[in-house]
Amino acid sequence: MSLRNHIGFAAKINKKMLYAVIMAGGSGTRFWPESRAERPKQLLRLAGSETMIRATVNRAGELAPASRIRIITSRALAEPIREELPELPPAAVIAEPCRRDTAPCIGLAAQLLLQEDPDAVMAVMPSDHIIQATEKFQAALKYAAALIEKQPRRLVTFGIRPTYPAETFGYIERGEPLSGAADDPPTFRVQMFREKPNAAAAREYLESGRFLWNSGIFVWRADTIDAALAKLEPAMHAHLAAIGRAAGDDETLQREFEAIRGKSIDYAVMERYNDVVVIEAPFDWDDVGSWRSLARLHGTDENGNTVIGRHIGMNSQGLIVRGDDERLIVTLGMKDCIIVHTPDATLVADKNNEEAVRDVVEELKRRGWDEFL
Repeated sequence: MSLRNHIGFAAKINKKMLYAVIMAGGSGTRFWPESRAERPKQLLRLAGSETMIRATVNRAGELAPASRIRIITSRALAEPIREELPELPPAAVIAEPCRRDTAPCIGLAAQLLLQEDPDAVMAVMPSDHIIQATEKFQAALKYAAALIEKQPRRLVTFGIRPTYPAETFGYIERGEPLSGAADDPPTFRVQMFREKPNAAAAREYLESGRFLWNSGIFVWRADTIDAALAKLEPAMHAHLAAIGRAAGDDETLQREFEAIRGKSIDYAVMERYNDVVVIEAPFDWDDVGSWRSLARLHGTDENGNTVIGRHIGMNSQGLIVRGDDERLIVTLGMKDCIIVHTPDATLVADKNNEEAVRDVVEELKRRGWDEFL
């Protein structure tokens, strides 16, 4: 069956069953000082005129209109997200009582969807990725939905062909290819999931050609992922099932969700499930993990500088400058730095030590300077 036929098949079968489940509970600490507790990364405009969560919702398009979008976030962010996305029903934004990683987040969404639609198919995606080719992304989701229709107990994920030996991504080792038409995206059984590697292993993965970056985007039936959690994580599932049975009861949600021991969906299910398929993504993808991502998104000038806002750079090279049109940033003899200016805080960092931005957030907490968090 060709990709074109897959798309038509999936569109017809799944027209009323495909739901976009958007995970939006992250704090985005690596984007401090612009990212704050009440306005983290997913509510920032890092790649254009839209916030990242708005772009994610728009990307779902007609595949998952407003009535079939669910956003899982924190209690602190639920109202700001509702304000950012007024077209969504208020109940579409689901507030977790506390952070418990991605497996409980996805399990909660599955439980709530199954109360409404026992045939629900979930397209699970983070709220803070950049994917420019919307049509290719939607076609890939339709193709994944067709694979699910063919084998309902299957879990489908997307892998990104690596372009450099990244140490900050998990990897997926490809197994045997699935048979398909020539114009289908390359699709494989998953041989193994690998955690974030050291530099030597990352180079080995890149050179082998057998590995893909783990995108964290999934497609599966809600009842399939629920059954997988029941089998592989029975204690977690018992709490989630109690929430599902009492859907709408905040007291039960609070009590049962807080009792869950947090775990990522990769550890909880993906690494232990026996029928996982990876599609090599036919769309461009960027996880926008740190300030250095802006160079990929916005390009560089003749001096290797990426500038957003008003800037005069004299003998300055390799900078990432993030400001606005109201304040002028001047750099003299600066090299390989990140400079981010906001109304109440300014970051100046070595570009090769940007992971330490997280340490700044911890230091602010230690000092009790909550006004900067």
